[in-house]
Amino acid sequence: MILKPIVYILECADNTLYVGSTNNIEKRLHEHNHAKSGAHYTKIRRPVVLRYTETFATLGEARSREAVIKRLTRAKKLDLIGKN
Repeated sequence: MILKPIVYILECADNTLYVGSTNNIEKRLHEHNHAKSGAHYTKIRRPVVLRYTETFATLGEARSREAVIKRLTRAKKLDLIGKN
């Protein structure tokens, strides 16, 4: 199975948003919700829920898009989630 790079937005238990990228969204979502290692931000705001994804051809493209989304305001991120 070939996994495509994905940019994702998570909604944390405290209603904050987290933006990340990965090439295995199922594994990464499990890590955000259950692993002792990983993103400290989500570890202390569990559970997290996947709210948005975008798929890319390369991890470089996904990371570039991740950087763009991270710079958006919360309102713009919520608009993006609403379009999914």
